[in-house]
Formats: sequence, structure tokens, C-alpha cells
Amino acid sequence: MLLENKKFLDSPGLLIIISSPSGAGKSSLASKLVRTDNNLSFSISFTTRKKRPGELEGRDYFFTDVPNFKSLIKDGKMLEYAKVFDNFYGTPIAPVERSLSNGKDIVFDVDWQGGDQIRASKFSPNVVSIFILPPSISELETRLLARSQDSKEIVYNRMSQAKSEIENWAKYDYVLINKDFSITLDNIRAIIKSKRLELCRNSYLRTFVSNLNNEFNERKYKH
Repeated sequence: MLLENKKFLDSPGLLIIISSPSGAGKSSLASKLVRTDNNLSFSISFTTRKKRPGELEGRDYFFTDVPNFKSLIKDGKMLEYAKVFDNFYGTPIAPVERSLSNGKDIVFDVDWQGGDQIRASKFSPNVVSIFILPPSISELETRLLARSQDSKEIVYNRMSQAKSEIENWAKYDYVLINKDFSITLDNIRAIIKSKRLELCRNSYLRTFVSNLNNEFNERKYKH
């Protein structure tokens, strides 16, 4: 029987990885997705960097120090982590497991290193990964400068790092060029909708098709 070759996921929720070089738009896209889709929750990372103006504890990040961050790693409580620009970033496992058990899809705003670790984790069957490219390098620099969140030295460091980050684009399931925010957002929504419709995430179809077959039997249709 064909169905025997099809496996339904025990936890059918999606882990949606969105990565990009800094300034290409991943954080804005991830934030907009969560605000406009009730079945999406945002994976809030721990970080050891300083809080930026307007950022809130527990909404943007969980801000912590290096010793506590390393303790979380040692205790096996981090799904993924990386050191980026002299600061640690990482995703705790417990909220991910909790969201999946509640049927929620989760959005991850992580770099390629975090993406690698999530894809290699026990959650790999749930992962869909999307890489966001800037329309040009000059536009990437313009966006970073326009944010006015970092010094010119930090912007220069981010631009220096962007090349090595972009080199990881081919690891991802989907790659989008963020020329227009609205179009890129719509494309991500289309990807998510398609993944939600996959057979492995819709175990109710087993019962539905069984009921259709029962109807055939009751009506005594013959070949």
C-alpha cells in the first residue's frame, strides 16, 4: 500500500530558519511574519551583547553574561549557538519543544552557523531554511548605516563578515533576493503555506481517506 511508504511526523510543526548577512532584512521579515500569522511564534535567543535602544528583555532577546551563557551550553540546554562579532547568540531547546507540542510553527532569526546546528539536530525533519540575499553590496552597506544602531567601525566589521556569510547560501532550501520587502515577505509566506500542506504534516488525511473508502463501500460502487 502506498501509504506505508509515507511517514507522518509526530510533531508536524515547522522550524523556519531565516538567515542573511546583517542588514539584508532577516530580522524585519521574521518580525513581520510573526505579527501577521497567529500560528507562528518567534524563537527568542539568548545573547551576551549589550541591549540596543528600544530592545526589551524577553521580546527581542534574553540578555545574559558570558559565564551564564557558557553554563547553558555545558548543561545541554542550547539547540544552537555561535559567537558572532565577539558576542554569543543561542537558542534554548525548551521553548522550541514547548511550541512544537502546542502545534506552533517557530521562526528562527539566526546566522548560517545556527542554521547548520538546527538542521543537524533531532528537529531536522521539521526544518525549512530560507536565506535572504541583499540586492547589492552597496545597498547592504546603505541599510546598515541607515539603521544608526552601530558605529561606523561595527558597520565596517559587519560588511567584512558579509562575504563569508553569503558563501553559505547554497546550504539553504530557498534563497530569496530582498529587493522589495513586501515581495520577499509574500514569497516566504508562500513557502510556509506549501510546507504546511505537505502530506507528512497532515495526518488527519489518513482518517479522511478511510472515511471516503467507507462511503464507497456503503454505496457498493463496482469497477
